[in-house]
Amino acid sequence: MTATDIDSAAGLPGSATAAERREKFLATIGKLDLYLNLVALGWLTPLLKIAAGEPARHNLKDVWRGLVLPLLGIGLFLALWAQTAPLVNTSLGAIPGPAQVWDQVGNLYADHQRERQKEAAFYERQDQRNDKLVADGKADDTKHRSYTGKPTYLDQIVTSLKTVAMGFLIATLVAVPLGILCGLSSGVNAALNPLIQIFKPVSPLAWLPLVTMVVSALMAGSDGFIARSFVVSAVTVTLCSLWPTLINTAHGVSSIDKDLMNVGRVLKLSWSSKIFKVVLPSALPLIFTGLRLSLGVGWMVLIAAEMLAQNPGLGKFVWDEFQNGSSSSLAKIMVAVLTIGLIGVLLDRMMLALQTMFTYSATR
Repeated sequence: MTATDIDSAAGLPGSATAAERREKFLATIGKLDLYLNLVALGWLTPLLKIAAGEPARHNLKDVWRGLVLPLLGIGLFLALWAQTAPLVNTSLGAIPGPAQVWDQVGNLYADHQRERQKEAAFYERQDQRNDKLVADGKADDTKHRSYTGKPTYLDQIVTSLKTVAMGFLIATLVAVPLGILCGLSSGVNAALNPLIQIFKPVSPLAWLPLVTMVVSALMAGSDGFIARSFVVSAVTVTLCSLWPTLINTAHGVSSIDKDLMNVGRVLKLSWSSKIFKVVLPSALPLIFTGLRLSLGVGWMVLIAAEMLAQNPGLGKFVWDEFQNGSSSSLAKIMVAVLTIGLIGVLLDRMMLALQTMFTYSATR
């Protein structure tokens, strides 16, 4: 028997190959861990490590913390909600429990489907009528009208997302350049800091009347291509959400290592090159932290803004149900509350994912 045969019988090459595969698998799991955490699936990492052959003891502790305890917390909350909700009576009846709220989720989705069917039927009738006119030689009499049915709950979610996206985009375009200027120049920072401190704590309820009057004056001759309520809500979101990004950007830029700035001077980089090659890459983690905070503030502000501006989003949905006063209104309002919270979590995770993609460090 040769040495190779002895090694094969002892399983040395096979065991070495298995070990290499295990190490590669664990390395892959390590790379996936960050992305799994971004989508709240970090509890899968210890399970994958157990499958790769790591000791189960420590990994099961991670599963307990990452999966079992959160599920227990949610379960206890739902149980407490179900037990205490019937004990609280309002003018519209008892507070709905989880089962009643879930029923309204189904009802709202069914309403959405019915409205989409009505929309499809409307366009089908319009097309048939126009086709008949064309066949009769009356092509000039054809008309194309948009469906004007009531917005469904899903439509209102989309409207809210569009509004907060517009307000957040404007806030970012204003806050990041101003923050860079404040971080690079102590003079600019000294001039703007009092204004930042004054306007930062102002409530959206205080901004809204002023924004409404200004927008109404500027859009007095508008053809209605963009609804005033949408503009009012978006501008209010901008005014309330730009401050975290501005402050964090200024702090990030002012904290850049002076040696890096000196290198830029030695290389005689132009002002724009210095901004894009030195300042932004170094300050990006703090800029993204500000963006995450701004998006969260904007999403909270949006609901109040939509209530008062009557922008057809989630805020208006909550206000209409409150005014409606039907037996199902409380359950629908609670559906909206949970929806607002879940979307807020998803928006924050989205920003965290972008931060992970564009920076070397991200806070989980």
